[in-house]
Amino acid sequence: MTHSRFKILGLSAACLIVLSGCGGFKNATLDEEAMRVKGGRERQASANDGSLLNAFRGAKDTVKVNRFLWTASLQVLDFLPIEAADPFTGVISTGYGTPPGGGQAYRATILISDPALDARALNVALQTRGGPVDAATERAVEDAILNRARQLRINAAKF
Repeated sequence: MTHSRFKILGLSAACLIVLSGCGGFKNATLDEEAMRVKGGRERQASANDGSLLNAFRGAKDTVKVNRFLWTASLQVLDFLPIEAADPFTGVISTGYGTPPGGGQAYRATILISDPALDARALNVALQTRGGPVDAATERAVEDAILNRARQLRINAAKF
């Protein structure tokens, strides 16, 4: 009985010694800027923009793409075959395809140019085999993509 008490006492002392070693981080500073949630337009240039390491960090022509707009574009236009999708530049290019219940074949090019969930960040260009479609059809497709993106954002906030 006393042997097990000595084991517990020794284990407790060892834990206290290990935990007291964690006090060496008392002078560590908390970076308040790292904890702040930033939107797309609040992005600031870092102090080392001109450094040599930027050559290894990626190309300057990359665009931060809103993930909800990207996913919504792919979901709304899922009847179109994807020819090219580049998330670094925000461009999705599709081939010709007919919508369910429709008889006309369409082709689309989608440009997502901003990380904000905003109508200005989305640009859709639709084309038929006979040429470009009217502005009302493009606007309807953009509205469908924006509505789906908002639904995805609301669903993501629930988790």
